[in-house]
Amino acid sequence: MAGKVYLIGAGPGDPGLITEKARRLIARADVIVYDYLANPRFLALARNDAEKIYVGKKGGDHTLSQEGINRLLVEKAKQGKVVARLKGGDPFLFGRGGEEAEVLVEEGIPFEVVPGVTSAIAAPAYAGIPVTHREHTSTFTMVTGHEDPTKEGSAIDWEALARIGTIAFLMGMKNLPKICENLLRYGKSETTPVAVVRWGTTPKQQVVVGTLADIVRKVEEAKLGPPSIILVGEVVKLREKLNWFETKPLFAKRIVVTRTREQASQLLEMLEELGAECLEIPTIKIVPPPSFGPLEEAIADIDSYDWLIFTSVNGVKIFFERLFSAGKDARTLANLKVAAIGVATAELIKTYGVLVDLLPKEFRAEGLLEALLEEDLAGKKILIPRALEAREILPQKLKEAGAHVSVVPAYQTVLPEEEAKRLKEELKKGVHLITFTSSSTAKNLLKMLGDDASALLKGVVLASIGPITSETLKKAGFPPQIEAKEYTIPGLVKAIVEYFA
Repeated sequence: MAGKVYLIGAGPGDPGLITEKARRLIARADVIVYDYLANPRFLALARNDAEKIYVGKKGGDHTLSQEGINRLLVEKAKQGKVVARLKGGDPFLFGRGGEEAEVLVEEGIPFEVVPGVTSAIAAPAYAGIPVTHREHTSTFTMVTGHEDPTKEGSAIDWEALARIGTIAFLMGMKNLPKICENLLRYGKSETTPVAVVRWGTTPKQQVVVGTLADIVRKVEEAKLGPPSIILVGEVVKLREKLNWFETKPLFAKRIVVTRTREQASQLLEMLEELGAECLEIPTIKIVPPPSFGPLEEAIADIDSYDWLIFTSVNGVKIFFERLFSAGKDARTLANLKVAAIGVATAELIKTYGVLVDLLPKEFRAEGLLEALLEEDLAGKKILIPRALEAREILPQKLKEAGAHVSVVPAYQTVLPEEEAKRLKEELKKGVHLITFTSSSTAKNLLKMLGDDASALLKGVVLASIGPITSETLKKAGFPPQIEAKEYTIPGLVKAIVEYFA
């Protein structure tokens, strides 16, 4: 049975600019075929068992020829696979998506096209340049900057093009001198404004502004290369007034996020919204404990407990998974009081239909302990599902207060050794800041760097979510420059913004 191919526009680079339909299809696909300009973050949307095939073309270096890509799509579809073909920008705008669609038709393979946001409009927008404006121009056109080298002569009507108000050239960096020369020859003024936008819509965005007379020199001086958009027209003058993206507080800052992949999304989204380039490199991996036996026994006897205390979102998620698999639900907790270490943990508990009875003012073990000790705990039975290895201050002090405390492992954290090489490579390229959201992330990052830690962390700003994490870094000889006043993800982001301001 033949599968199906989806020709998907992956947008201009900003991962937020891909369509909802594209996200759904990537998550469903058996095979992801992606190119150089498709943001690699989209691969995280794919199923773990999906096959991921890179077919990028970069500066003349082709991983696979267009004919080879066509054959690959046909081959995978004929195996009955659902194929998501990710193409930068829009698949039908200079993306050779039309050629791929023709081949699929010839082979009798069903396909769909999912349009994408083109960089021809998005990159200028992120550079503060509207491609049309009532006071400047009402005409706009898009042109391929490099024509098929096998063509005889140019297929571009330069005389007609020179009369257009705004012109966007895609993939034209090698031909920039020729583009300027032709536009001048056919009537454009030497003073016509030109902007070249590299890596538009991403934190790596660079913009060089000039005129048809001097833009080639300015681009050479700035050492700008592909992928870039060349924009010609009076609208370029508006950049000075409308430049919004590059003024974000964390624009162009390269930040390593060390949370587990499952937990990184909130921090990533907040930092990216502020203009940062986030490198998701988890330093801890959540895996099952040696045995779920103690947790399952506690759940079977849940009616005997007076308090249920959660010290992390991981503990919440795994506790309720085991509770449901035992045939129980939130009603089982009706006679217990529930405590959470912080807002994020309490919010997750709420999604399971349970409101917390106790939330401390200070979101760490000491704050939770202080709040709990205001309760009458003598003789009370307390269940704490948490990591296999964790700080003992909470259960120890509760026992001293006369409570009967059961600490059961819901999960354990291990070192994701496969990420160590990538972490070192990114630090060598240059990183501005690393975030630490727990002592575990700090300890594990330093283990991953080993003897190279001092050299690789030189000049890198370290940001800690709170005093416990800061103390771990200090003991290791790497005191953080940033510590959140409120021990939450929003608190950490606020502290980072204040530091760079």
